[in-house]
Amino acid sequence: MTVTPDHDSRMLTALVQLHDALQAAPFSLDVPGAAELRTSREQLISQLEDYVLPRQMTVEAPLLAVVGGSTGAGKSTLVNSLVGRRVTAPGLLRPTTRSAVLVHHPDDTHWFGQDRLLPELVRVSASTDDRNSLQLVASDTLPPGLAILDAPDVDSVEEANRSLATQLLAAADLWLFVTSAARYSDQVPWEHLKRAAERSTSVAIVLDRTPAGDVRTVAAHLARMLASRGLKDSPLFTVAEGPVSPDGLLDASSVAEVRAWLESLANDEGARSAVVRQTLDGTVRSIARQAHVIADGHGHQLDAAVALREAVTTAYAAAQTAAVAAVSDGSLLRGEVAVRWREYAGNGELLRSLEGRVGLIRDRVVNAVKGSGQQAERVAVAMESAVELMVIDHAEGAAATTAARWAELGTAGPVLAVADVDLSRASGGLRRGVEGEVRAWQQQLTELVKSDDGERRTSRYLAYGARGLAVTLAVCVLADTAPAGAASGAEVGRTLLDAVFGAEHARSLVARGRADLERRIGTLLVAEEARALGLLDALGLDEGAGQQVRRAARRVDDRRYEQARPDEEPVP
Repeated sequence: MTVTPDHDSRMLTALVQLHDALQAAPFSLDVPGAAELRTSREQLISQLEDYVLPRQMTVEAPLLAVVGGSTGAGKSTLVNSLVGRRVTAPGLLRPTTRSAVLVHHPDDTHWFGQDRLLPELVRVSASTDDRNSLQLVASDTLPPGLAILDAPDVDSVEEANRSLATQLLAAADLWLFVTSAARYSDQVPWEHLKRAAERSTSVAIVLDRTPAGDVRTVAAHLARMLASRGLKDSPLFTVAEGPVSPDGLLDASSVAEVRAWLESLANDEGARSAVVRQTLDGTVRSIARQAHVIADGHGHQLDAAVALREAVTTAYAAAQTAAVAAVSDGSLLRGEVAVRWREYAGNGELLRSLEGRVGLIRDRVVNAVKGSGQQAERVAVAMESAVELMVIDHAEGAAATTAARWAELGTAGPVLAVADVDLSRASGGLRRGVEGEVRAWQQQLTELVKSDDGERRTSRYLAYGARGLAVTLAVCVLADTAPAGAASGAEVGRTLLDAVFGAEHARSLVARGRADLERRIGTLLVAEEARALGLLDALGLDEGAGQQVRRAARRVDDRRYEQARPDEEPVP
């Protein structure tokens, strides 16, 4: 095996880096032009994997001529005739060729293993319709150094066939493009030939299935079309229409010119190498140029992701601000909560019981709450329900706002397509989450009034007052920022706490209870927000991915410059 020069090793490294950079720069969002860029990126990655990297590692491998072209042009018949025996199935039923068939000399078998050219195609030895397979046929009728691959129609009625044909042509050192008098001016084949010209792919044209009387006229017109499209140096062969044998072969004389030309390339190491290097260098140049377009487009992906993320964070920040405000502005002390609190606090009796001396106040507090545990529990349940509904309402609003904004931006289609939940609604587990957090908060309030009673704690207080005072503390938290008189009955609770704990200590308890509830609600809404942000994170959009693609493409161009000027010092 020929030893690869140092500058070829650096080129291989640069190409691997470009491949990895392209893989790390997906087009996951539907920004304008994303569909085209997505296809282009996938094609570049496939070209690198299927052709450029394997060929860069084995420049001395046999020349691969891929036979492609229009439907009904006679590609399979031509391949059989060039090989001299039937190796691929021609026929009138379209499409005929569905999987790839590669014919090579037996001595060249080792060049076409699974880890070489077109590594994604599984190697098989028998005919198959599996498009993910590559049928290998060894034939000593082909000279060593040449392999011929029969591809599906580029204009097949089946999209999968068209995709496979494009993939196979992109892996070719030489295109043997087959057309006919009836199809040579069709648009689709010329689109492929245009791309071949743009990346300097070696191309030979075979005008097949043309009546003998029309060969001169059609060939002249076809030659002018080739010249006008940058392919004036491409050889043009003609194969006159003639009888086909039962084995699917034309008369050997009909394809003698094409076969002789291919054999001359196979037998001339210099000519064969020139064809390979022309196609390889042109493909590398084209990939590097297109990689800059990918890098530019990836910046738009990042901008779109930022806009989607801002929509989420803005909606949930507003929801959290509103929910935190509702925790203490008195708005929750209405309806069922207000009714249950009035039942518990009494019709002013609890407040009037606080008018005596401080020493008597403690006893009267105990008397007020003694035996009222059931009423206190009703207040707690009503508050739990009120907080639950409030949090769910704000979470639903944030989800709806996010969904509406994403729809307006119009870029999140791929994100929503893989989402297994409805992001326009709050999560199904939110209700249970709120219930758990509110109960934990109420338990924390009970622990606060127990642990912070200090020296005034008595056995009677602990036995009868903790739950009642915890409920009273909860009411004071829910009315902490409410204007005076705005929260029904909250003044009773404030006066009670001041009497039992002292005004300063009571304010501290309320502040601690409020902070704990705000934290718990914030945690719940952050978890809701994380559903949407998690989908954006899963896109794998790296801020530096576009620049990595651009730098990798520049390194490839630098290596090409070195190869063009081998006598100079390499670029470090």
